[in-house]
Amino acid sequence: MNDPIADLLIRIKNATLSSHKMVLVSHSKVKEKLANILEKEGFLEKVEVSEDKKKKQLTLTLVELKGRPLLVEVKRISKPGRRVYIKAKDVSVLKRGLGTVIISSPEGLITGDEALKKNLGGEVICKII
Repeated sequence: MNDPIADLLIRIKNATLSSHKMVLVSHSKVKEKLANILEKEGFLEKVEVSEDKKKKQLTLTLVELKGRPLLVEVKRISKPGRRVYIKAKDVSVLKRGLGTVIISSPEGLITGDEALKKNLGGEVICKII
């Protein structure tokens, strides 16, 4: 697998579109931090780390609103072949008032709102609407 973050995002998107309640994903620290941000923002209901023999897995419980999936669009902005970086002043331009932008900053993974408050830029990981 070349891009584990894109794999996580697409698994979540596909599960919401097919009306699944839970998703199992292999564990990594970055995926866990990204899932915790999605939980904090209200896109996931619960994030659990489970250990099955020698492997750790993330169990993600999805949020549904009136029987419809809450996630509408997930877009991976920075990819392994093309990294996209943004300055702190340009974060609001990328958001345009819609959804959540997740940025990898010197302080770790943060949302676009936190980046604006802390005046931090970094690599744009994804945008979720």
